[in-house]
Parts: sequence; C-alpha cells; structure tokens
Amino acid sequence: MKEIKAFIHPHRTAAVIQALRESGACDTNAGASCFHIAISQVQCVHATSDGSQHYSVELAEPVVLQTKLELVCEDDTADLLVDLIVRHGHAGQVCSGWVHVHVLERRIPIG
Repeated sequence: MKEIKAFIHPHRTAAVIQALRESGACDTNAGASCFHIAISQVQCVHATSDGSQHYSVELAEPVVLQTKLELVCEDDTADLLVDLIVRHGHAGQVCSGWVHVHVLERRIPIG
C-alpha cells in the first residue's frame, strides 16, 4: 500500500477531488482501491513570488496557505492517482505544489 500526501493551492482542491472520484479509483461505493481521503488547510513556510505569500503573526514568518490532501491506496493505483493530482492540481505557477508518495507498512482498523 502507498500513502500519498499532496500540497496544492486551495482553489484547485475541488478539481482534484472531483478527478479522483471520477477516476473510479476513489469511489468508495464501488469497492475502490483508494481509502481515507483527508483534507487539511495548512500554512507552508517557503518563498514564492506569485503574490500568495502572507505574514503569519503566530509563526513570525511569511507563509503560503495550501491544502494538504492525504490518502491511502493500493500499490497498483498510486501512479494513476499521483498523475490525476498533478494534472488537476496545477495552478499555473512554475511550482503549484508537491506530491509525496510513501510506502505504507500496514493499516489497522480501530474497533
């Protein structure tokens, strides 16, 4: 299994989620191989010149607001999902975010 974490511009989140669902791989009603899609709003500390950077008083640093999308999938589905995230998450900048893929040792249900 793989864990995919993607950091994308907030205005691309809906398009990415829609693409994942339309692929069939993340349709939980159809016995999908993609599990537990989680979305969080995060502040990333990195330099950018596209005007999306603002100053965080809490961190005393310039930050960029991004959406972190996390999901778990079967190994054979990971490349398809990464491709969908990259294509639909692109916001027009040279670097519109990042996708990280990790090998997941196991997943254990609670309960």
